[in-house]
Amino acid sequence: MASAQFVSNVGGWMQTVGAQELMLTLTTSATLVALIQTAAGLPVVLLAVPAGAIGDLVDRRRLLIASQSFMLLAALVLAGLALAGLVTPWVLLALIFAVGAGQTLTSPTWQTLQPELVAPEDRTQAIALGAVNQNLSRAIGPAIGGALYAATSAAVLFFVNAASFVPVIGAVARWRGGAHPVSATAPEHVAGAIRAGARYVAASPALRVILLRAGLFMFFASSMWALLPVVAHTRLHLGSGGYGLLLGGVGIGAVAGAAALPRLRGRVTPTALMTSSTLVFAGVTLALAYVRVSALAALALLIAGVAWIFVLSTLNSQYQSTLPGWAKARGMSYYLVIFQGGGALGSAAFGVTAQSAGLTAALLAAAVGIALVGVAGVWLPFRAISPHDLLPAGDWPDPQLVGAKATDGPVQVTVEYRPRPGLERDLVEALYAGRHARRRTGAVSWRVWRDAVDPGHVLEQFVVGSWEEHLRQHERVSLRDQQRLEQISSMTDPSRPTTVTHWLAPELGRNAPTTPPSGASD
Repeated sequence: MASAQFVSNVGGWMQTVGAQELMLTLTTSATLVALIQTAAGLPVVLLAVPAGAIGDLVDRRRLLIASQSFMLLAALVLAGLALAGLVTPWVLLALIFAVGAGQTLTSPTWQTLQPELVAPEDRTQAIALGAVNQNLSRAIGPAIGGALYAATSAAVLFFVNAASFVPVIGAVARWRGGAHPVSATAPEHVAGAIRAGARYVAASPALRVILLRAGLFMFFASSMWALLPVVAHTRLHLGSGGYGLLLGGVGIGAVAGAAALPRLRGRVTPTALMTSSTLVFAGVTLALAYVRVSALAALALLIAGVAWIFVLSTLNSQYQSTLPGWAKARGMSYYLVIFQGGGALGSAAFGVTAQSAGLTAALLAAAVGIALVGVAGVWLPFRAISPHDLLPAGDWPDPQLVGAKATDGPVQVTVEYRPRPGLERDLVEALYAGRHARRRTGAVSWRVWRDAVDPGHVLEQFVVGSWEEHLRQHERVSLRDQQRLEQISSMTDPSRPTTVTHWLAPELGRNAPTTPPSGASD
């Protein structure tokens, strides 16, 4: 599947080159030319989050085959119209958007698929391979597309892109996985799955750090890719062929970085690799602000290709390995939005800066920003979480209703603790440290209370959206969460057991019971 993915990604970047060149033959409007990137990237902003939720709910094999087939059809239509000379600017933008929509439906699920095809101990490397695959194609696809366009036409590039989906469809069709584990609870709705994914990401400090560093890096680093055509044309006085050679240098560097990455992972920590590679990329951006010799620019871009692969593969692998199985695709959707959004905003911002303050000033500002992102890693280090710790605890008991009927309303859960003498403060601190785990698994609000009269009486309170969501919360308790709860339990007085009570929202309609529903206990 890795080779099929690479072929498809290269085809996608070739299509982008063909679309840009074709648009230049259809119109002189710089706005319409710029809208090619918008049409390709806008589906990520609009559809990535629901696509991730869908990927966690449906049979992934069928989803991937359907989305890849849709892209194949859209690419064929675009190629056929281009060959017949019937493409208009708005038709081109519409079909590029359609291909981008199919890619967005694919991406969150596809990025989480490859690690599942290998043994657990190899999953970190598999995630890194997927990131390398994606970004390597980003580096070399435009170079191949530019060379092929010079020899043929945009229609040929579109046909090549359409053909690139065939290996992916074949690989997925042969795969016999894709079904999600059977759950005892009712299936989630897409809106609920989106909210659950957002809660998990928002309540995970480890994921927030990765998203922040990814967004900041892409904001500043995208300046180099956005302004590189200007550098090639105005500073180095290169034509399209020379620009293609510069991109080829990036591709060679990316290949070298991909080859070196497995050995580096055993010797360098992710934090150190991310920081050093970011600083190297900042140095390359600074060099491009002043370089006037094509050979030096090509050397700098070769180094940039190595650093680019190191940074993005580190971010991607760290993010994926910090997601539990039930939130893989929906969690990745937020990464894609931040990644693509940061790049789009950065490209626009530094394009405006270059227009108003000059090319050198824009690249210099970007280099400073990238360096600051690298240095910020000292204060925002990656948090090492073993994928094993994110596995479901499995034996966590489901809550039982006794004499009450679950409603569609929220559920309030209260847990009364009696700490051992002298451990009152330690227990409260442990509960406070565990608030993120409650929120990640489903709590929409959380609070801990201490009895004003009896300091040895501590109450934890949280609210879940519904009874079904609370059942899912029990399924989502990870081994890491269970260890924390066992630590809290060890601080309680064994002679005064912890009491868990579930409070249901009463139904006040015409057919509601005349007596309030009773509580439920674990």
